[in-house]
Amino acid sequence: MEKAIIGKKIGMTQIFDTDGKVIPVTVIEAGPCTVVQKKTIENDGYEAVQMGYLPVAERKLTKPELGHLAKADAEALKVLKEFRLKDCASLNVGDVVRADIFAEGDHVDCTGISKGKGYAGVVKRYGAGRTPMTHGGGPVHRHAGSMGSTSTPSRIRKGKIGAGQMGGDQITVQNLVVAKIDSEINLIAVKGAIPGPNGGIVFLRDTAKALPQKGAAAGISNNPQKASARVNPQKASARNR
Repeated sequence: MEKAIIGKKIGMTQIFDTDGKVIPVTVIEAGPCTVVQKKTIENDGYEAVQMGYLPVAERKLTKPELGHLAKADAEALKVLKEFRLKDCASLNVGDVVRADIFAEGDHVDCTGISKGKGYAGVVKRYGAGRTPMTHGGGPVHRHAGSMGSTSTPSRIRKGKIGAGQMGGDQITVQNLVVAKIDSEINLIAVKGAIPGPNGGIVFLRDTAKALPQKGAAAGISNNPQKASARVNPQKASARNR
């Protein structure tokens, strides 16, 4: 069964595994989420489930939003998110999804809105180099400089780096490992960092990466020279010289 949930980033900390190694983790308050709508092939042309998260006062929602939630007999929820899952038939309107839908060791993709950095120059935004600081460089050390366009093509090509808005983008970090789950207080700790500030809304779902399956261990070689080397560090070929 493919799984997904909506959560809120709490912050980063570290935990210790059974071997005493430190694991940096991000703590996420995952759920509880209520299924408020199901999309079907007959009515919508595709299958998906819409989940709601984070109860709020009714005065903070519009009447259309309240009417949409009332169809599912759900309370006022701030965040709605649709997930296209392979097995949507297992979820029905009104079901509650909690953090224990995942298990330790699961691989997940985490999506969030990155921190906004405001209007940034090319040095901060793209890591561009600056001009030398001595010998009359002038007040243009961190400017973009020449764009390199001459009579051909007489324009700046698309994709050229430049100053502009930095951050505030939707970012997905793939293949993170669930390190720990506390189902009593709906907390999930994933190994590594995830996008967004503390308190930001994030979406967790099973990873889209194809996880490699471990095969059987390789057998011992039948090569006689390798066999002699296992018994004696000096190979047989070296002794016969």
